[in-house]
Amino acid sequence: MFAGLALVAVAVEAAFGYPDALYRAIGHPVTWIGRLIAWCEGAWNSSQRSYGQRRLAGVATLLILLAVSLAAGLVVTKLCHAMLPGLPGMVLCAVLASSLLAQRSLHDHVAAVAMALEGEGVVAGRTAVSMIVGRDTSALDEAAISRAAIESLAENFSDGVVAPLFWMVVAGLPGALAYKAINTADSMIGHKSERYLAFGWASARLDDYVNLPASRLAALWLVLAASLRPGLSPASAIAAVKRDARHHRSPNAGWPESAMAGALGIRLAGPRVYGGVKVEDRWMGEGRADLTAADIRAALGLYRIACIVQAAAIAILAALILLV
Repeated sequence: MFAGLALVAVAVEAAFGYPDALYRAIGHPVTWIGRLIAWCEGAWNSSQRSYGQRRLAGVATLLILLAVSLAAGLVVTKLCHAMLPGLPGMVLCAVLASSLLAQRSLHDHVAAVAMALEGEGVVAGRTAVSMIVGRDTSALDEAAISRAAIESLAENFSDGVVAPLFWMVVAGLPGALAYKAINTADSMIGHKSERYLAFGWASARLDDYVNLPASRLAALWLVLAASLRPGLSPASAIAAVKRDARHHRSPNAGWPESAMAGALGIRLAGPRVYGGVKVEDRWMGEGRADLTAADIRAALGLYRIACIVQAAAIAILAALILLV
């Protein structure tokens, strides 16, 4: 177990995020992974190949990603402990591992949507939310923009914060890096389009499995956070998860989305447009659907408490490991 590593990493990321200057200078681990995925896709995902050949090439791409990410994580971990033995080496490793978390940046991107709506109106809100969602935002009104931002907050809490921390606790920096490789591959090639259906099949399926424990944990953290914030309903969050989570188009996203919707007394998901095609998804939650920027602010407040609850749980786990 690497609970101490994860605790330091999440604290560093919450305090500092990933500095823009560093991103401009050297990029980010996700961008490096993305370049490898793009190279493999360009080289092997040819329309001239059969469906089976493209699917096999996608499996090979995923195996290469896993091998490279696990090897890189192991090498970096060993170098950190070789340069700074003991606790300092772990802290250095945790600082590097913090780059794999999106806790602070997720908050900032969603808050930017609320700020745009409040300060400049719907057109600015559409632009801001288009940075964090994959749907068509050109015709969204304030309610739809607000729902999209909150849905992104809930889903990415699971994918971008809880999941990498979970795998960091389980398998250290190599585990978190391997998770980010899988998740990035799913984001880039795990689509059901003609181009990616075969090539991205393995990445999409594995991403579903590695996110399964985190999606349940994310819902739990949101329920616990709702119990700590006056005016929110943990009972409604639990009821929404039981009723709605399994009806989401994703086997995992429905858990944090339904928990957040129930806790806040709102509705999320429902009908929306992806790539010009209307998707008739089921609603998550039974509350209001006519949302505003104030609801985004309320969701961010719940998110912040859920992040604290998660950090507290990791701290307790780290303390128990030390005692044992």
